[in-house]
Order: sequence, then C-alpha cells, then structure tokens
Amino acid sequence: MKHPMPLLMIGHGTRSTEGVAAFGRFVGRVRARGRVPLADGGFIELARPSVAEVVARMTAAGPGQELVAVPLVLTAAGHGKGDIPAALARERVRHPGLRYRYGRPLGPHPVLQDILADRIDATLAGASRAGTYVVLVGRGSTDPDANGEVAKTARLLWEGRGYDEVGLSFVSLAEPSVPAALERARRLGARRVVVAPYFLFPGILPDRVVAQSAEFGATHPGIDVRVAPIIGDCDQLADLVLERYDEAIHGDIRMNCDTCAYRVALPGFTSKVGHPQTPHHHPDDLIPPPPAREVLS
Repeated sequence: MKHPMPLLMIGHGTRSTEGVAAFGRFVGRVRARGRVPLADGGFIELARPSVAEVVARMTAAGPGQELVAVPLVLTAAGHGKGDIPAALARERVRHPGLRYRYGRPLGPHPVLQDILADRIDATLAGASRAGTYVVLVGRGSTDPDANGEVAKTARLLWEGRGYDEVGLSFVSLAEPSVPAALERARRLGARRVVVAPYFLFPGILPDRVVAQSAEFGATHPGIDVRVAPIIGDCDQLADLVLERYDEAIHGDIRMNCDTCAYRVALPGFTSKVGHPQTPHHHPDDLIPPPPAREVLS
C-alpha cells in the first residue's frame, strides 16, 4: 500500500566517500520499493546533501507539507534523541507550515539480528557456528542507554544461534574496546573469532574496526580473527525503514525515555538531565540559523 506522506531518511554523515555513496544507493533502493510518493535522504553533518537541502527540495511544492522522518541510526543515542530532532525543528522555522512525524531508531530489531547472522555466516565460509566466538562492535556513545541497546543486541544475537558466545565492544567513546574484547575472547580459549561491526554503512569507524582486528590477529597467531561485513545497503534494511515509516503513520511511536540520560539522573551522567539540544552545524548549510530559542521551542 502506498501512503501519501514523503519519507525523509536522515543519517549522521561521514567523511568517507564510500559511505556517502552507499547511503545514496540505499535511499535509491528504498525509493525503488514504490511504497512512498517521495523518498529522499540527507545528513546532519560532515557530508552532503544536508537535511536543509533535502527538506528544501521536499517542500518546494509549497507550505503545509507533512513528511515522515526516519533516523537511520541503530540506537537512540544523542543523534536520534537530540541532534536530528533539533535539525528538524530548525527546518520547521525555515519552512512555516512544515509538519513531520518522527520514526523510531532502527534497532534493536529481529531483522538486524538476521542480517548480522548472515554476515557472520558468510565470513565463516562453511565453518561451524559452534566453536565460534563473536565480538559485536558498536559505535560507542556517551549515552549509557545507547550502549545498553548494543549490549541487548549482542545478547539477542547470541540467543539460539549456536555461537560459543557473543561478546560486546565499542570502537569509540565506550568500553570495552575492540582489542580488549578480543583479548577477553583469547583468554576464554577462543580459537576462532568473528568480529561483527554493527554499522549501517562504510565509514571511518568501521575501517578502524577492521584495522584493530587485523592488528590483533597479526600479533596473536594462535587465534583466527575474521571481520564480517557491515549491515550495508540491502533489501532487508530497506523494508525495516519502511516498517518504521508505517509505524510513524499508524502506530504508537514513543522515544526510549525510561533510561534516557536527558530525562533520568543516571549515575555519572546527571549533568545531561535537561541539557538543551541544538542541531549540528552543517558546512553546506548556507541559510542563517534561526535563534536558538525558536529552534527549541
């Protein structure tokens, strides 16, 4: 069934030309599903097109547009909770009459577990899941709620799939690091480890995961360390985005607020409670920003 509202997919942005190209191909894949009248995508920083550029294209027909914004993020960290909503609030000031419905982050979701398992199986190349230790690698965040979502994903990936264990790691901003998680696996007796990057598209951080894993494997010849492909541009992911789109139109969509550091005084993160959110500055956004009090009203 085709719905009347345009779909705006919003990514963080990357300095990786390969990552930007993959994002563009994915937007095209979603568009080709034919489920929405208009599908487009932009970034909040680091790369073009910016959210401002895309919203300007989508609202060119005139005022009073309503669209569905789906954040292409895997966890409800600062980007999904603050940066993207702030960017959308800024566009509402720039485009009077603009309305939007905001979808949930993509993870955790059973589809993502299945994609990760497929990537791991491809990397095993016929080797058994039994005897395989998996290290799931998240981006890492200063938001403990987001890091907890990655830990939940690791546990869901382990349940019922026959791996010896699925360990947790982060490539930035949080512990354990990738080398620390690999060392833990080695000390537990692992002889075959598949590192599974929990990322949507290519970029600097997934490249770092590959480099750190290769370095560990080279200095520990007694352990077979392999790196699985990222989630990437695929039909399953496109269908998940469209599921989030459908939820935003018909469902009861709520932010993950029960353990949100911006609402709940979590130990070590109390300074975040009530902290004001502002959109990222995008270098290609040539439109002067409205006053902060208007953006955040």
